[in-house]
Amino acid sequence: MGARLVGSGGGGAIGMESAAGGAARVLRDAGMRAGDRVLLWADNDTSYAAVVLALIHLDVSLVLLDHRQTPADTAATARTAGVSWVITDMPDTMAHERVVPLESLAGHSPEPGFSVVAGPWRERSDALITWSSGTTGNPKGIVRTGEAFLGNLERTQRRFGYRPDDVLMPLLPFSHQWGLSLILLTWLSGATLVVAPYTRIDRALRLAGRTGVTTVDAAPATYHSLLNVLARHPGLRDAVASVERWCTGGAPLHTGLGERFAETMGRPLLDGYGSTEAGNITFALPPRPVACGRPLDGVEVWIATPGGERAAPGATGEIWVRSPDLFTGHLDADGITPVDHGAGYRTGDLGFQDADGNLHVLGRRFAVHRSGHTLYPEAIERTAERCGRPVKIVALDDDRRGAQLVFVVADPDGGAPHVWWERLRALLPAYEQPNRVLVVDRLPLNRTGKVDAAELRRVVLSEFGPEPSPAAAGAPVRRT
Repeated sequence: MGARLVGSGGGGAIGMESAAGGAARVLRDAGMRAGDRVLLWADNDTSYAAVVLALIHLDVSLVLLDHRQTPADTAATARTAGVSWVITDMPDTMAHERVVPLESLAGHSPEPGFSVVAGPWRERSDALITWSSGTTGNPKGIVRTGEAFLGNLERTQRRFGYRPDDVLMPLLPFSHQWGLSLILLTWLSGATLVVAPYTRIDRALRLAGRTGVTTVDAAPATYHSLLNVLARHPGLRDAVASVERWCTGGAPLHTGLGERFAETMGRPLLDGYGSTEAGNITFALPPRPVACGRPLDGVEVWIATPGGERAAPGATGEIWVRSPDLFTGHLDADGITPVDHGAGYRTGDLGFQDADGNLHVLGRRFAVHRSGHTLYPEAIERTAERCGRPVKIVALDDDRRGAQLVFVVADPDGGAPHVWWERLRALLPAYEQPNRVLVVDRLPLNRTGKVDAAELRRVVLSEFGPEPSPAAAGAPVRRT
């Protein structure tokens, strides 16, 4: 029967290849040819998934950009990438010679006997260009070959074993590595893809119940929201009884969230590790998932000490990856700059591997120095979240101590600041305890569902200024 698509209304499924074939015919008739560079700038939609397959079949260089980018930034990206076509659900905002409205590609019949052919695209050196999340600086154009992208998905499929009777519901944008991979995994496995309103968790859960979803993918922050929705609407718990695998990634999964989810849902969160640059790297799967699991077949992961040596099991260091699926270059206004991964790929993430080879990701490799101690805020956050709420740490410069740590607790119930203050102090050794505690209703998120570190820092600075007074340190406040 082949892969199928279901829209946010939960109506009848449409064939993914048939929809792709109709879109490919329209684009070819409009003059699109192999080798053209095409920017796809749109929100999640069944047509988006179909057009991705159509563009692969047409053997173009596919450029993906988050739909929440401003028109000005999108135009700048189009110029940098040298695109010859733009497909978008906001055609009136885009000044380009060849703009195709996404909706105009839906509902067309394919040519007789059509099936997606990915072979030529697989051989393309600039097959896929995506943009990094920008969590560590300005976003960059990441260039991957068709072989790297599709090969990574085939490794993922061998590990996950998606079946034709699986129903996938991603609660994340298709314009990034993770969401895009789920479109193609649906096609490879012949499964069904449900295009859910991923910013409306209550509606997504009801849709999951109507469509018999078996696999959900979402960032940890989304699962925090999901649990809050279920706390307010416990009847929705029965609506997702069909879900067998709740998958997460994109940010470290802290112990408190994992425990709370398993207690509420009766199933574990299945964590994984990947990136725009490398694709999927590790996965933890039932029946005994541990941390982010082990690397995919053909992918090597190791931990490096500050001196560059391979760390022993259990020792924390920087995560390195060697994989045939790595990106091959960076894109800027001057073109594509090749990248050499002969020594491996330095991820910039902090973690460790246990004796069984399972990867434990702690966060970005960012250290602060405080009263003679070298501290990793994202590692501290994992312990702090045992308080029962999401916690992020913002480090502020302090000439005397080296750094002051502001713990930001997301508590939609409006708990008293001193309660969180005491709970956090009880969980942490003295040298890791907060100088300040800021309580907010929710943490700011970026386009990929990760915590927006820049916005969070701005919020903290608006409360305390760049240099909190040491004499006042420790006074918990609530942001109103």
